[in-house]
Amino acid sequence: MKQGCGVARERLRTTLSAYRSGCNFVLAIVFDTKQLAQAKLHKITYGSSRPQFPLRSQMTQSVMKTVIARYQSLKGNGHDWTKVQFKKPEYDFVWNRDYSLTKRLFSINTLSGRVKVPFETKGIERYFDETWSFGTAKLVNKYGKFFLYIPMTKEIPETSEHSIRQVAGVDMGINFVTVSYDSQGKSLFFNG
Repeated sequence: MKQGCGVARERLRTTLSAYRSGCNFVLAIVFDTKQLAQAKLHKITYGSSRPQFPLRSQMTQSVMKTVIARYQSLKGNGHDWTKVQFKKPEYDFVWNRDYSLTKRLFSINTLSGRVKVPFETKGIERYFDETWSFGTAKLVNKYGKFFLYIPMTKEIPETSEHSIRQVAGVDMGINFVTVSYDSQGKSLFFNG
């Protein structure tokens, strides 16, 4: 964000704030109605949320998906039905709708148009070889900086259980950039 950096940051902040407000509006309705079907929730909330929050159409759909996912997670983890709240600004981006990647620039949708942000691939070049798929990313503003978390998937050949000798798990997070754990009980934490 070199050229027009201050303007781009403000556009991102404004978008994150509006998205959070939209999420809190929709979650109040979900809490009261317990409606988790997106099509039905769309009918209930779309017409009233668009004028109230200056969200674009795709952003409004993402708000519904974000709220539904939060309540499904609550339900799936066995918690009681409680009113959740979005306290910190965040924004879920849909690949090739809200964000895309062209010529070493991330193009990110905001309320007032796209912001193009250069990025470095040093050390992660292999993820840009077109064998990996980008998922729904999450933009957060933490410690005065913007972080874009992008889940990626890759199809791999199926292996037989007999050929697996060791299992390792890796979690990419917010407090620790990466946490890894293997089947022998060894853990590694990498601060962000």
